[in-house]
Amino acid sequence: MPDDGEPARSPPVSGPRVLREYALLADGHRGALIGPDGDVVWLCAPGWADPPIFSGLLGGRGRYLVAPACPRFVWGGHYEAESLIWVSRWVTTDGVVEAREALLFPGDPRRLVLLRRVRALDRDTVVRVRLDPRADFGRAPLMDIRREAGSWTARTGDLYVRHSEGELLRPTDDAALEGELHVPAGGRHDLVLEVSADPLDEPPPDPDVLWRITERGWRAAMPHLTGGGARRDAAFAYAVLRGMSSPGGGMVAAASTALPERAHAGRNYDYRYAWIRDQSFAGQAAALTGRYDLLDDAVAFLTARVLADGERLAPAYTVAGGPVPQQHDLEFLPGYPGAPVRVGNWVRQQFQLDAFGEILLLLAAAARHDRLPPDSWRALNLSARIVEERWHEPDAGIWELPARQWTHSKLTCVAGLRAAARVAPTAVAGRWAGLADAILADVAAHGVHSSGRWQRAYDDERVDAALLLPGIRGAVSADDPRTEATRHAVLAELARDGYLYRFRPDRRPLGDAEGAFLLCGFAAALATLRAGDQVAANRWFERNRAACGPPGLYTEEYDVGQRQLRGNLPQAFVHALMLETAMALGQTDVG
Repeated sequence: MPDDGEPARSPPVSGPRVLREYALLADGHRGALIGPDGDVVWLCAPGWADPPIFSGLLGGRGRYLVAPACPRFVWGGHYEAESLIWVSRWVTTDGVVEAREALLFPGDPRRLVLLRRVRALDRDTVVRVRLDPRADFGRAPLMDIRREAGSWTARTGDLYVRHSEGELLRPTDDAALEGELHVPAGGRHDLVLEVSADPLDEPPPDPDVLWRITERGWRAAMPHLTGGGARRDAAFAYAVLRGMSSPGGGMVAAASTALPERAHAGRNYDYRYAWIRDQSFAGQAAALTGRYDLLDDAVAFLTARVLADGERLAPAYTVAGGPVPQQHDLEFLPGYPGAPVRVGNWVRQQFQLDAFGEILLLLAAAARHDRLPPDSWRALNLSARIVEERWHEPDAGIWELPARQWTHSKLTCVAGLRAAARVAPTAVAGRWAGLADAILADVAAHGVHSSGRWQRAYDDERVDAALLLPGIRGAVSADDPRTEATRHAVLAELARDGYLYRFRPDRRPLGDAEGAFLLCGFAAALATLRAGDQVAANRWFERNRAACGPPGLYTEEYDVGQRQLRGNLPQAFVHALMLETAMALGQTDVG
């Protein structure tokens, strides 16, 4: 430890870890990814889609390390029940150390508070701390570093920073803060990091108070689930959805950007935005738990977007409802191995017909729970009218591909119209049901394969796992032979080792072009359950819910051969389908 007047020397930092090892901290307004070495390597501030202050995951300079100073240790960890409070646990050659980690919950949109409580369980321990927040993807180092009443204050870019309870830290020669904390056996040490868009004029907060607020916040936010073999995982899936949903706003698709779905395959996107389809999946799944917060948030977000944009509805928005920035690469960062750093998303330019079907499904679900306000009834009517006017048009579809007459898109609108007709006044119910019949008749004429199953598009005879979803949502009756033929074909052609791929993009074997899609695996479970085979449905469910790392988080894709996660982390809609499937199978129930 250097003297007060001597800056600490900056040691080398480790490279990125495999995605399965990262845990998520989230408060509704932003999310942090923390690795097994106690390193927070990703955190955007002040909001989800703002540039990160910790960007080590993508090769940037910013990170926040709290870990044993002992060089030899093994790692473990767990989430505290029904929360996103993470506990890192390190067994060292000198003893056992734990660090309790959380973002203050519920969060403030303009100020994040990151809590870290270190405990020495059996022996005195020394913990290494390195705090190096750098705004704008690592390009803005700390400035104006000052020590005031036991706290360090500084600026990075336009953000204000304060670090409390770490008075033993010292500035380094590269404008970070670093030091060692000595924690006695059975003792603890609190660290509190605040990053704000506004000056931090109030006194530093009391860590005990912050922890009590966070504990109470999670208890108040969670449903009470009971019984079944997946209760813990289902509750955790709900916590992930809650943590990734901005109160009164949208739910981000993922906390991160630029994590490759497959190395060197050009599949690398920014998912820190709110997709229309994802809000529908999450709202419908969360409502099954008997709590309606996430349903209400999704209804409010989609209602506002439909009424504001109408037929110009974009597939995705910022969580506040703004336009998604244009996609571009950041060439000054090396990125996560396998892909360049990419921000923004080109999806804003697409028309996705199935998004209107998903809106109808969500708003109808809210109406069934008597939770549809007058403005949302207007949005429901407008969405149905837009479907009526535009269902003949080609669209980009659920997989965001070049525009075609995608069968899934049209059948999702059929399912949405039928759901809306069941909750609508008689005056319009018949019209919507008739429109659903007309669209279905067109799909039957142009979108059915000679074998009797649905095909991907009017001009594409291949099978597609997305075609399981309209049957699940009620586009046709449960005993419709086309649904069962589709299920058999999807599982026969696209399954491998208990996982499901979206479609065959070319002649390569499954898994060579992309990973298995976990969303599709849970859809297979729901479709199989709807067909009456509970045993097979449970097999699909159990296989796919195991496709995660120790923290229990899912990405969009799963590399079956290597058993690795691929893509941005975590992927919210996978957690939504996992929750829905657990509830449908009776793997958990409402207490």
